[in-house]
Amino acid sequence: MENMFRLMDQDQDLTTNRCIWVNGPVIVGAGPSGLATAACLHEQNVPFVVLERADCIASLWQKRTYDRLKLHLPKQFCQLPKMPFPEDFPEYPTKRQFIDYLESYATRFEINPKFNECVQTARFDETSGLWRVKTVSKSESTQTEVEYICRWLVVATGENAERVMPEIDGLSEFSGEVIHACDYKSGDKFAGKKVLVVGCGNSGMEVSLDLANHFAKPSMVVRSSLHVMPREVMGKSTFELAMKMLRWFPLWLVDKILLVLSWMVLGNIEKYGLKRPEMGPMELKSVKGKTPVLDIGAIEKIRLGKIKVVPGIKRFNGNQVELVNGEQLDVDSVVLATGYRSNVPYWLQENEFFAKNGFPKTVADNNGWKGRTGLYAVGFTRKGLSGASMDAVKIAQDIGSVWKLETKQPTKRSRGSLRRCISQQF
Repeated sequence: MENMFRLMDQDQDLTTNRCIWVNGPVIVGAGPSGLATAACLHEQNVPFVVLERADCIASLWQKRTYDRLKLHLPKQFCQLPKMPFPEDFPEYPTKRQFIDYLESYATRFEINPKFNECVQTARFDETSGLWRVKTVSKSESTQTEVEYICRWLVVATGENAERVMPEIDGLSEFSGEVIHACDYKSGDKFAGKKVLVVGCGNSGMEVSLDLANHFAKPSMVVRSSLHVMPREVMGKSTFELAMKMLRWFPLWLVDKILLVLSWMVLGNIEKYGLKRPEMGPMELKSVKGKTPVLDIGAIEKIRLGKIKVVPGIKRFNGNQVELVNGEQLDVDSVVLATGYRSNVPYWLQENEFFAKNGFPKTVADNNGWKGRTGLYAVGFTRKGLSGASMDAVKIAQDIGSVWKLETKQPTKRSRGSLRRCISQQF
């Protein structure tokens, strides 16, 4: 009996529970979307707290991207609100440059996230009219559980919070190495190896290109149709050209012009097994959120036979893969460039604003940034960093207008604050 009570005492010492009142919104996620929202709130003189499960800002960029990664769009379309990229940055900043920019951004706007705090649940309390956000953080010897109480909740975990791991017959018994693209850093260690890249989006194309540049033998699985566009046409960004044309021409005409320009630069890619969808690239992006692949050299490698395009997978057999066309391939390693998904359904206890897929239900109506009861979403519009920035500005203005009206404060900037409402050890 004495030992039992001693064990109970030890367990109590290991767990600390706290409740904290936040005098402003709680932002979940310290990626570009969360940072942009925090910066805009800072400029509105609205206090806030940013919660981040990792130990750094922009953990996707810092820990789950490959070394050769650069921004796919020109920097003017990727900068966050109120702070442009440095003038000496190239048009397409590198991964390291983008991370440096984000760290400078956080410093400038005095954004200090609470790191290593993983949100377990967030729910709206109808009785109090407040949000209750529960987090868990662990150290070597203790676990801390904190409940944040706030009036506004900003979901900034984004579209790419969790990797997607496909279920493929026989993959678990594959004798070679299997990694997700988020764990792929460089093709150095794959030199001379036969690597199967599952997926043909921007990540799949760039991983295949990087493998070919490091003298590996990549085969890229292409199961469905896709649009591949040159990143630039005559020295101008394809995306920038599209944005300018959309000011003057209808969407269908812009798509036709883009396809003609792509054919002029890349040639007929369908003869390499890359079939284009019936819907044009900009229409497909607008309707289904599917981003065209921006080519930076992979098509030339495919044309030269350095990257092999193969159809879908039927099953794995040992160190071989059987394709849907009956072809058998010997494979040393597999890279799953199968994308990411939202993790919102796992922790947000709400089903009116967010759908089961973890995206706001009203994204298609351009109202995907605001729900009811003080709930907001940033970075879910499938419009990249520019879309997240637009969301952030709207959210900060919406919260800021209420904040200023109720507090009657001037527009000058000041640091945010939070107050502990209960602090005790159980």
